[in-house]
Amino acid sequence: MPAYNRHNDVMPYPEMPAGALGLLILRVLRSGDLHGYAIARRIQLLSSDVLKVEEGALYPALQRLLLKGWVRTEWGISETNRKVRFYHLTPAGRQELDAEVSQYERVNKAIRAVLRTA
Repeated sequence: MPAYNRHNDVMPYPEMPAGALGLLILRVLRSGDLHGYAIARRIQLLSSDVLKVEEGALYPALQRLLLKGWVRTEWGISETNRKVRFYHLTPAGRQELDAEVSQYERVNKAIRAVLRTA
């Protein structure tokens, strides 16, 4: 994690762990359909501005999820009256989300145990 910058009192955004973006996208889509920018904003807001999703990472991740059949898209109109692709979690995506959350919790528990006892 990057160090705190005392010179401008700004904490830089930490690098997201490998594989976490797909999990986070699936999770925010569980609450409902969103377009790309809204997905990125939701992750940033829910993480209390700790995580920031850049376009260069978001759209390739969404494409991977589309190819795996975990999300699907539909064209619609955004809140700013623009034509955008809305992403929707598929039943296969819900199953994958449940599996990934379970795996994450298992690994997180193991890491916490090592940190606590080592």
